[in-house]
Parts: sequence; C-alpha cells; structure tokens
Amino acid sequence: MSRRDSLPPLNPTRAFEATGRLLSVSKAADELCVTPAAVSRQVRALETFLGVSLFERIRGGLELTPAGARYLSDLMPLFSALRESTEGVMAGAPGRSNVLRIRSPATFAVRWLIPRLASFHRLHQDIDVQLTTGSAPLDFRREDIDAGIQLGDGDWPETHSQRLIPNELIPVAAPSRARRKGWKLERETLLHSLARPEDWTLWLKFAGFSTANTNRGMRYETSLLAYQAAVEGHGVAIAQKALVLKELEEGSLVAPFDMTLDRGGHTYYFAWPSHRPESKSLKAFRQWLAKVVR
Repeated sequence: MSRRDSLPPLNPTRAFEATGRLLSVSKAADELCVTPAAVSRQVRALETFLGVSLFERIRGGLELTPAGARYLSDLMPLFSALRESTEGVMAGAPGRSNVLRIRSPATFAVRWLIPRLASFHRLHQDIDVQLTTGSAPLDFRREDIDAGIQLGDGDWPETHSQRLIPNELIPVAAPSRARRKGWKLERETLLHSLARPEDWTLWLKFAGFSTANTNRGMRYETSLLAYQAAVEGHGVAIAQKALVLKELEEGSLVAPFDMTLDRGGHTYYFAWPSHRPESKSLKAFRQWLAKVVR
C-alpha cells in the first residue's frame, strides 16, 4: 500500500489550510499526497459552502482574501494541535520517532548547524530533525514548523528567542589574493550578499575606509555563495567570523585586517512560538543548542 493510499480521505478544510499556509495548490497537494486537481476541487467546494471567496487567483500564484485570511488564522492553531496530537500518538508506536521541523537561513544551516547536528542525533535518536531553508521572516501562524533560526535583534511578536552566535564581521579572501604584492582593499573586487546588503558599508565605515566604493563588486544571493567565491579567489567577502572559522583555521581563507566589527545583539537567534506549548522534542533541541554555543 502506498503512502497516498494509507492516508484518510481529503476534506475541504484540510485542503484549504494547507493551500492557505503554503499559498500554492501544488505544494499543498505534495504535502497531502494527493493531486492538485483534488485540492482545487475541495477548496472550491468549501468556498461554495461558505458563500465567500477564500483566494484571489493572481498571476503567478494565490493570495488570501480578507475572509480567507481570517478563516486560516482560526484554523491553523486547530490543525497544528491536531498534528501535534497525531505525532504524539505515532511517536509511541514501535519504530516511530518524534519529528521536529526547523527552518534556517541556508548559510547558517550549511556553515554552522549541519556540522553540529550529528551530536544532537547521538543524544536524541528518537527525535527526527526535519531541516528546511529560507530567508523570509519566520511566521509560526502560517508555517508548519516548530521553530526556526532568524537574523535580527531577537525581539519578535509572539516569539521566544535564544541567542546563538556572535555577529562579528571581517573581510576574508583567498591567501593567493590577499598576499599579493601591493595588495589594497580599495582596488579589490568586493563580494556582496544580497541577503546582507549593509555589511560592507558598516565594516568600511567602522574601519575608516571612507573613500571605498561599496557599489562596486559582485553580488550573490546568499553569503554562502559569496564565501565560496572568496575561497576561489574572485574577490574579498565580508563574512560573519563564526561562519568561516573552519576556512580560517585550514588556511583556505585569510583575514587581511585585524579589525572585527561586532554587531552586538543583531545576530542569529533560535526562535519558537510563544502561543503554543513547548514540546519535549523542542525543549531538548533548545537545551542542546544552549550547550553547543557556550
């Protein structure tokens, strides 16, 4: 029997909740293990029953109507509680594990979290961490996740937060580039991250490079790509020191300047919703993180 065959029949509110949360019929269908046509039929049936439109079909996707947004806001806590109860029952069955859904920015996930996750699994073999990546602000009312990692000041509505790493900015480059005779930062190609567009401006002002042109250089979608470009000798990246320690220790990157800008409280935080009870799995993960970052 396939997973699709083993699931209960799709109902209209379940189809709407998944579609509204993901704002995608196809993604909702994947999550529910049904066809997009089945999801669309159930959503249309619900709209007919309620007598209101729940979505506006716009070019390239969907948007919730005001009525749809209110309805989704009421439904999501109910479905979240239902999922938690179901997973709690399933976790007690032989061979089943607890699932902890975490979202993180890609750079932090690859550079910091994933290398450490093995130690968590060794301590908690009954907890299955499901890690996804994304840079959008965490929204626990709309997303089907238990917790996440977010860059900021740690003060977000309806959210508890726990500070992770210091946010220290340093320029980094490949040794072959930074150790050339006559090397000067003003003549170098600056490697920027579109996710952190202000970092070079902040560091250059802090270090007194008032004449440097921050508009020049190359731009990458994430810091992860900018760091790799630096390793390959394409220019100088502005890096979060904690995320390039391995390369600095191995020597594939060097820090040409002994000047580190500490952004203080503006850094990565582990965040989880304050409007839901904290599960045992989430508490175990949070406590593990606290020990790892000491």
